[in-house]
Amino acid sequence: MADDKNQPANSDAYERELTTDLKDETPDKPRGMPLHTRILIGLLVGVVAGVGMNVWLGGDHPRIAWISSNITEPVGQLFLRLLLMIVVPLVFSSLIVGVAGIGNIRKLGRVGLKSFVYTFIISAISVVIGLTLANTIRPGTHINPETRAKLEEKYGKDAQKQVEDSKKATSADSSMLKIVKALVPSNPLAAIAGVPSNPSTATSGGSPDMLHLMFFALFLGIAITLIPKQVSAPFVKGMDALYQISAKIIDIIMKFAPYAVACLLFTNTAKFGIDLLQALAWFVLTVLVGLALHMFGVYSLSVYFLSRLSPMDFFRRVKMVMLTAFSTSSSNATLPTALRVSEENLGVPREINSFVLTIGATANQNGTALYEGVTVLFLAQLAGVDLTLGQQITVAYLAILGGIGTAGVPSGSIPFIVLILVNIGVDPNLIAIIIGVDRILDMCRTTLNVTGDITAATYVARSEGYELLKTQPAAAD
Repeated sequence: MADDKNQPANSDAYERELTTDLKDETPDKPRGMPLHTRILIGLLVGVVAGVGMNVWLGGDHPRIAWISSNITEPVGQLFLRLLLMIVVPLVFSSLIVGVAGIGNIRKLGRVGLKSFVYTFIISAISVVIGLTLANTIRPGTHINPETRAKLEEKYGKDAQKQVEDSKKATSADSSMLKIVKALVPSNPLAAIAGVPSNPSTATSGGSPDMLHLMFFALFLGIAITLIPKQVSAPFVKGMDALYQISAKIIDIIMKFAPYAVACLLFTNTAKFGIDLLQALAWFVLTVLVGLALHMFGVYSLSVYFLSRLSPMDFFRRVKMVMLTAFSTSSSNATLPTALRVSEENLGVPREINSFVLTIGATANQNGTALYEGVTVLFLAQLAGVDLTLGQQITVAYLAILGGIGTAGVPSGSIPFIVLILVNIGVDPNLIAIIIGVDRILDMCRTTLNVTGDITAATYVARSEGYELLKTQPAAAD
């Protein structure tokens, strides 16, 4: 598959092969109760048991402390450590495969460059929307002051210590030098292993440096696009295999999620009570408002001014793709439908469709980028951590690259969020609070992701001089 993504399709045989391969890669339908239903049950069990214990005994009761320390926290920690275990190979391989999938920039010329620039700008806009809403609504602060103080004591200490250590380590550096050191690794292997190049800048836990890791992977992916395909093909195939293996491991780990969610939510709600759920409702509202603004605001402006299409007509013609994305929560699983609808209903030529939409399924995750930005700020607010402007810019950078590197499968963004939390010093145990509602938000952001891929395809096609909307929408749509 990695080789197929590096070149535009020129024949019916290619599209048949592409569609067949994608169907083969789509995860098998789960037997029995769907995973998201089991996670929801785990959420309800954890919340009901936790709130019940909190009301009955009180959050500081020794019995609750014993259950948390000996049962629920170990189970939750097992789940989180399994996620952290696979994050480095997933991030590294998916970023390389996503960027290398652009193909030879010199060969693809305008199409590749336009796709890359459009993706980067639209993803940046989505992150700005998410961070702006998170800073305006501040969903993590809609909680009882006493409960927030307990959350800050339990989850926020590492972050404050990290900020202080960072200030001490870089106080003598100029602003530009700080940026260079923060982004560019002097030793990529040390960044992957979590070993600081300067011991004085070390943070607790020895976690990988996400900024350094993602910069190196991004730079490596760009270099791959500039060398002959026969030279890079073996390496890209290896990275693609690593990416597929990592995605499968995450799929296996997520089968354990219902039990982990129940345990982690019990731990939090038993200690902090129902106030935590109120903040969660504000978080869901913030994410949905951000996704709606991007979908019907940014995308409407894009198709109107760049693709020269009526937004109402555009959304009417792609509604089948949106419904498929919403129901599957997978950009990869929706790709065959997106290829067909974009060509038949919008008139985007096949050679542009096959390139832009195929790459977009992995590298153009606007909704995911927005979601990751909001989630990190929300959890930081719950922990009582006020991120500085520089830290929020770092979160934005990671979220944009996370939109490129996140697997196009359900819950693919969870590992990225966990590792970003570790890197900003917020206890990743807080991720349990949002895992229970992640499925419905995943369905919504996947719809945004896939719709964004089609807006990119229409923009590129229009800019290349192709006439769109030459056909009427298919009757089935």
